[in-house]
Amino acid sequence: METKLRLKKNLIVGQSGGPTAVINSSLYGVVTEALAHEEIGKVLGMRNGIKGFLDGNVIDLGTLSSEELSLLQTTPAMYLGSCRYKLPVDLGDPIYPRIFEALDEMNVGYFLYNGGNDSMDTVDRLSSYAARIGSDIRFVGIPKTIDDDLVETDHTPGYGSAAKFVASQVRQMTLDTEVYRQDSVLIIEIMGRNAGWLTAASVLARKYPGDNPMLVYLPETTFDVPEMLERVEIALHDRHAVVICISEGIHDKDGHLICESPEGGASDVFGNKLMSGAGKALENIIKAKLGVKVRSVELNVTQRSAAGDLSLADVTEAAECGKAAVRAALEGRTACMITMERTSNDPYTIEYVPRQIGDISNATKFFPAEWIIKDGTDISSDFLDYALPLIRGEIYPPMKDGLPQFLYINHTGEKR
Repeated sequence: METKLRLKKNLIVGQSGGPTAVINSSLYGVVTEALAHEEIGKVLGMRNGIKGFLDGNVIDLGTLSSEELSLLQTTPAMYLGSCRYKLPVDLGDPIYPRIFEALDEMNVGYFLYNGGNDSMDTVDRLSSYAARIGSDIRFVGIPKTIDDDLVETDHTPGYGSAAKFVASQVRQMTLDTEVYRQDSVLIIEIMGRNAGWLTAASVLARKYPGDNPMLVYLPETTFDVPEMLERVEIALHDRHAVVICISEGIHDKDGHLICESPEGGASDVFGNKLMSGAGKALENIIKAKLGVKVRSVELNVTQRSAAGDLSLADVTEAAECGKAAVRAALEGRTACMITMERTSNDPYTIEYVPRQIGDISNATKFFPAEWIIKDGTDISSDFLDYALPLIRGEIYPPMKDGLPQFLYINHTGEKR
């Protein structure tokens, strides 16, 4: 019996990078699909990604009840916890044999990693090392990111719900801004370091042609302060309230960010600039130059943690990506990521296709230049055709005592 059990390889899954409102739905997909296959032994979870795995922090996900698994679908953030840990470029580094020795000790045959660009880099390096040493462990990436900037996939799980949240918040704040007859400007800063997909979602908030937001600025274009001031001044001739939506990563013609961190442009371990306050910087400029009432709002982490604005399409697709990753690993696929291929827009249909990780890691899918119009201040209707299917449908967390119920692990490691 012991020999027979040993023949069954275990599956391990981890989450990495920034959270999304639906990444736990992908985890739900992984666990439910893996438990349905007899050839898989245990379903294990890395607490805090590859870093937690290196520290020996692994739990058995097979102990989750059906009720707990169901809660995962509408629980935001990351049930397993996250990390931002960069594996060495040098595959000769001693950390690699250490990782593979631990995987062998745990009888792992399938390694699934759920994350964005940097997480796919981890999948790429581990699968490259596996090929070097002849390991038969299969490494499969599961996409996620609210930034929607992974290449080779139509979109990423997490984007639809974040886009729905952004559009909803912009619409509500626009109504609030327009209640007064006083000239005013509202600046809404939205996540997006290098790609403007999430900021573009602000145009979904418009209720009619010509509605706010009047100006939308993405990091794919050059931001010119004097030109922006001129456009705001012209807009205020026709209306008393102007809403401007900007990406955090907007920059001038020389590539200098409108906002860098107070620490002098510090970076994280992956070399990404730590940014905040672009909206506040523009608030001060407009106030000083135009003398009107100005307010700036930074949506910040609410964009990735708002379970009250979940898109049913997004939750469903996130789970399907997790399930597809398990099936791909069982079919012998490795060094790949599950991508979504849009096969039709009317009706909207998606296919889940494994693609080579080497074509995906460390690459960025930028917002299409042809969808940016009016000298870089607006978004074309082509984007609406792309985005609307991704935000449709609603699903809400179960409620208790007026508050949403989520599945989480407290600091003692106890499930709640």
